[in-house]
Amino acid sequence: MRRRFLALVLVCGTLFGSQAQQYLTPGEQKVDLVIMAIKQFYVDTVNEDHLVDNAINGMLNNLDPHSVYIPKSEVQEMNEPLDGNFEGIGVSFQMMNDTLMVIQTISGAPAEKVGIVAGDRIVAANDTIIAGVKKSSSDIQKLLRGKKGTVVVVKVVRPGVKKPLTFNITRDKIPIYSVDASYMVKPGIGYIKINRFSATTTDEYNEAFRKLKKQGMKSLIIDLQGNGGGYLNTATSLADEFLSAGKLVVYTKGVSQPKWQFRASATGAFELGNLVVLVDESSASASEILSGALQDWDRALIVGRRTFGKGLVQRPIPLPDGSQMRLTVARYYTPTGRCIQRSYQNGVEQYKHDLIDRYNRGELSNEDSVVFPDSLKYHTLRLKRTVYGGGGIMPDVFVPIDTTLYTDYHRNLVARGVINKFVLDYTDKNRKELEAQYDAKKEGSFDSYEKNFNMSESDLKDLIQMGEKEGVKLDSAQFAKSKDLISFQIKALIARDIWSMTEYFELMNQKSESYQKAVELLSSPNAYNAALHRNRK
Repeated sequence: MRRRFLALVLVCGTLFGSQAQQYLTPGEQKVDLVIMAIKQFYVDTVNEDHLVDNAINGMLNNLDPHSVYIPKSEVQEMNEPLDGNFEGIGVSFQMMNDTLMVIQTISGAPAEKVGIVAGDRIVAANDTIIAGVKKSSSDIQKLLRGKKGTVVVVKVVRPGVKKPLTFNITRDKIPIYSVDASYMVKPGIGYIKINRFSATTTDEYNEAFRKLKKQGMKSLIIDLQGNGGGYLNTATSLADEFLSAGKLVVYTKGVSQPKWQFRASATGAFELGNLVVLVDESSASASEILSGALQDWDRALIVGRRTFGKGLVQRPIPLPDGSQMRLTVARYYTPTGRCIQRSYQNGVEQYKHDLIDRYNRGELSNEDSVVFPDSLKYHTLRLKRTVYGGGGIMPDVFVPIDTTLYTDYHRNLVARGVINKFVLDYTDKNRKELEAQYDAKKEGSFDSYEKNFNMSESDLKDLIQMGEKEGVKLDSAQFAKSKDLISFQIKALIARDIWSMTEYFELMNQKSESYQKAVELLSSPNAYNAALHRNRK
């Protein structure tokens, strides 16, 4: 054994003493020696790939919370939402009693073209049984997705049709939309909801903007609540739509990266007109770049709660086996010079618990609980208003989180999937009646639904019983408190199935205090200007 060890040391010494010595630091030499020693001498058989993956994760975990290693098997899945498309058949589905039920078909996608409709049950794909075998959603996605031009044969059970139907579906590119909703709130005020900053977001936004402009939109609400970010260049591209030529949008710099800055061009389509951006504690990264730039130039009112606080830029680095490392290479700074990255000096675990800590401190319900040191004070570039760096974007107009209708009973119904399951069951049983009464293609049908459709007491009793079966015990007092919210949420989810996400948000926004505040501000130029001129030097 001693001879083998000496031989290994000699081999390593020879390796490190020759050409490699020029390139490897002492630390790198140490890592290589450890790996070689384990492979040569360890008591048991070692999975080298697993060992290397753990080593990479260990190194990245000691850098910052956003440098991550992505195994080969997960790279494509993680990139799809930001690339803006995947290849498949184009259906939204949900598992109902171990059966895949189609919720919606994407307009123009292969499934719609061959005749798949909402309510269909896909029971088999390419002779692989799906129904009743407890397959996971990810396993089913692998069966239905595939390269563009390939064919998947699906067997469908359709309510009211005695025999199963067989469809040959040729897969194609399927878009993943990042603009969830766009509509006119009231005359002159438009609304656009953006869920992420992907490769297609700017085009989607511009299409929505043009439609609203044709409908007389003069003021705009951009909703970034819950938007966790995405591509940096998409955020700068969107900011360009609102800022005039030459204005700085963002700059980045790191120890090993030269300073890079982006300035607005002369092509912005909405450089004038009142603008409100909605944010909350889950708005992060690219959302903070956009809202920070607009706040720094006094171009928009930021409404809601302090954002997440992610000011680090990651570069994807492909590795030889198809895996990927997303390495933090720079910090980004808003036009005033604010870095809004919150501290991670106390470790990754403490960093992950920050949002819970904010809630416990009362920060989400009380503006005075948000405290910034004077060292992080900055002033906006036009009106010289006070703003802060070092931990997210603090809104110009604070809106506390609404806890009046939320209860543990409601949260448990949501967490156990009871509300979604109830909506699936209700829509499935009443699809013909709903489509007959509210024809989605008929103008004014949604207005009729909004005014006239409500959940009956009998329906809510069915929901309670379904909850009991799923282990959610009825709390009568909490149910009474959340009843209005539960009924409204169900109504919005049914609207999503009949129409689209736009109608879902049209309804749910009626329960959003941040949204209502935005509408109030844009409905009164005096209120908007007064809020914009607060906190001036």
